[in-house]
Amino acid sequence: MAQTSRATLAKEPHEVASMFDGVARRYDITNTVLSFGQDRSWRKLTRRALALEPGERVLDLAAGTGVSTVELGRSGAWCVATDFSKGMLQAGLQRGVPMVAGDAMALPYADASFDAATISFGLRNVSDFDAGLREIARVTKPGGRLVVSEFSTPVFGPFRTVYMEYLMKALPKVARAVSSNPDAYVYLAESIRAWPTQEQLAQRITDAGWTDVQWRNLTGGIVALHKAIRP
Repeated sequence: MAQTSRATLAKEPHEVASMFDGVARRYDITNTVLSFGQDRSWRKLTRRALALEPGERVLDLAAGTGVSTVELGRSGAWCVATDFSKGMLQAGLQRGVPMVAGDAMALPYADASFDAATISFGLRNVSDFDAGLREIARVTKPGGRLVVSEFSTPVFGPFRTVYMEYLMKALPKVARAVSSNPDAYVYLAESIRAWPTQEQLAQRITDAGWTDVQWRNLTGGIVALHKAIRP
């Protein structure tokens, strides 16, 4: 029997990186199936929220195979994919975007390197995401923009109940049919349930040194886009 791996909510960096290495081959198609195709729309809305201009330098953190980086590049900005899973980056080499292996808590970039930064569905996986938010601020220019796209808390009570049932029961079953490592999606469900609400995350972003924090719910709050400015 093939061995599988999943991280725990303690989020040891090597465990999380190893888990994503294990799902890299079928990661994008699995996400599309599990989100019922909504992942494409979420990527487009993230790009629009960043309000990118041609020639700007953009950090796409937790970029995985670079599918989000390709979407950001449609703006004409120069975008670099950064992820701590070398397996994910390797799986996306054919996308032809710049790729750099790096940890969100110790980014391999100089201060004020980027006009804008985004992290999509990856902040949950940073072992100390407050430190990660401060580190993103370090490499972003004053006045630069941040967009965090992340799973969040559905705002309608009955829908929230159904959604949480889907996460814990249906999602792992669907993942077994399409993922190269379905056990990893148990971690996914657990980490979403444990994640701060929209209001709580906004406060954490503010506490990390960002200003003008606001958010927008997508798909009824399944996903939230948090925007902020580097002072």
